[in-house]
Amino acid sequence: MERNAFFDNAKVILIVLVVFGHMIQPFTDQSTTINTLYMWIYTFHMPAFILLSGFFAKGSGNIKYIFNLIKKLLIPYVIFQILYSGYYYLIGKSGWQTDLFSPHWALWFLFSLFCWHMLLYWFKKLPPVLSVVIAVQLGLIVGYFGEIGHTFSLSRTFVFFPFFLIGYLVTEKQMILLKNKGVKLASLIVMIGIAAAIYYLPDFNSGWLLASKSYGDLGLAEFGGLARLLVYLTAGLMVISVLAWIPTRKFRWTALGARTLYVYLLHGFFIQFFRQAELFEINGVIDFIGLAALSLLIVLVLSSRPVLGIWQPFIEGKASIMKQAFNHKFKHHPKTES
Repeated sequence: MERNAFFDNAKVILIVLVVFGHMIQPFTDQSTTINTLYMWIYTFHMPAFILLSGFFAKGSGNIKYIFNLIKKLLIPYVIFQILYSGYYYLIGKSGWQTDLFSPHWALWFLFSLFCWHMLLYWFKKLPPVLSVVIAVQLGLIVGYFGEIGHTFSLSRTFVFFPFFLIGYLVTEKQMILLKNKGVKLASLIVMIGIAAAIYYLPDFNSGWLLASKSYGDLGLAEFGGLARLLVYLTAGLMVISVLAWIPTRKFRWTALGARTLYVYLLHGFFIQFFRQAELFEINGVIDFIGLAALSLLIVLVLSSRPVLGIWQPFIEGKASIMKQAFNHKFKHHPKTES
């Protein structure tokens, strides 16, 4: 079945924004403009990614399906948890001695993705509207418990689950409705309005968007549920607004949409090194453009065939790319008889 260019284009654009967001994060304190852009990206990039993950979820729930998820998500999680622990130690980063159930940095996504698939088994049996309402309520309630946090990625699992569930429930036809001219026009107002709101409210804690802390830790122990509801609303509007502008035609770079998991798992080796070495500064527009270009380069390199070949055994548990390259080489350069 041919891949839909709209979804692959969306995944490529989102992964570039993930890398770029991580690249500029250390400089958010020194500039209101950079902080605004960083927060603006974070209002939608992971919710949109999670929604797309839900869209492609099958949710059958049988034993074969669960074992496939373990192979696809939990085994790479364990492998990269160990790899990042060793890497952090080598570069002198603190916090490398974490346990297996406290995900390093971006690895929470694999753990949560497994959990979302498991939750889907029960939630898909409910009427769609009721299932989303319950998922949102769980996301709101979980913030009141301080002990539910980074461990097992529990907080993020429950907070972001509504996006995964909605992604599972929506149809391709409903997704394409976002391309309506009226939606696109309204989306511009939404995106500009939210950017302006972030700019003039610079004290807004980014922890609300990261979803790993309790309301108490975020300074709103009593009214945290209301604040998270507003965050949900903002994220929902931003996801719709951004997806409305994703192109539907196929480009040369569209194929990279099938390789975003590689970029997601591997870009941390670059980002953490840059941060630990304090390699970059932003002192003007040229520096900013340079970091944007470097982010794009990282995505292109980590999406390249040689990188996929090296890392496929760790991420997918197979070596078909290496075998294909070996067979191709052997076929075109056979041994000559002496």
